[in-house]
Amino acid sequence: MGRLLLVAFEPHEAAACAGFAHALGLPFDVLALSGEPDADLGAGKTMIANLSEIPPADGIAKAIAEVARDYSHIAAISSMQSKDVLARVAGLLDAAMVTDATAVQSPTIFQRPMVAGSIIATVETLCEPVVLTIRPAGFLTAQRRGVSPSEPVQVTVDSKAKRLGATNRGGARPDLTQARIVVSGGRPLRDAATFEKVIGGLADALSGAVGATRAAVDSGIAPNELQVGQTGKIVAPELYIAAGISGSTQHMAGIKDSKIIVAINKDPDAPIFEAADFGLVMDLFDAVPELERKVRG
Repeated sequence: MGRLLLVAFEPHEAAACAGFAHALGLPFDVLALSGEPDADLGAGKTMIANLSEIPPADGIAKAIAEVARDYSHIAAISSMQSKDVLARVAGLLDAAMVTDATAVQSPTIFQRPMVAGSIIATVETLCEPVVLTIRPAGFLTAQRRGVSPSEPVQVTVDSKAKRLGATNRGGARPDLTQARIVVSGGRPLRDAATFEKVIGGLADALSGAVGATRAAVDSGIAPNELQVGQTGKIVAPELYIAAGISGSTQHMAGIKDSKIIVAINKDPDAPIFEAADFGLVMDLFDAVPELERKVRG
């Protein structure tokens, strides 16, 4: 029988990864790169690297590959970072890679979306190890299954790239990919200050995260890390509120796993209304502030 290594870039990712492990039906260990995840997810062991920050992809990929050499499967939550790193891990291990897996048919056969989510493909990998990134919405959060032992692991990073600095944008909003509620805005918001006031205001009232369309990011209205969609972050909140978003194919691919989608758009023919559970044909500059006032009471 094979064995799975779950790579957690952040501590909260381990629980979602463990749901995939139980669907796969293999025993698993966790490699926690930053922080210490819950210890009762049923892992055989949890290896704690305790890095103060995730190093550049070329360096951390080599370190992960060294730890992963005796495993049949290596997996992580889908993100731009994990896809960059695990693609390098797959190359170092002469392995195949499957991205954005949403379902397991067998230890070598998986389902993943293609063509901006309009097609669900069944893919098979014929070599070991199998390297995957997974969309957590496709798998149930793991039940508590007893405490697993943890041990420190020495991660040696040899990178040709060097991070010169980082800027903390501040704020206490939840992580976009893990939030229960996401409020997103599009290009009609005009500028960054308006975006933050209107979209950020409602998100804060709901204790939610803020998202944006690619058009809003490309226009400089919102920062790149807020982009939701096929070329941005994949989200699966309980509630997704889309304000001033027409519903492009690439954006809808990033929100299709949301439990409830609420669309606010003054154009009654906007494509997003076809996918929305609730729709409000109204100017977002009237609707969103009114919603915020009602939420705040």
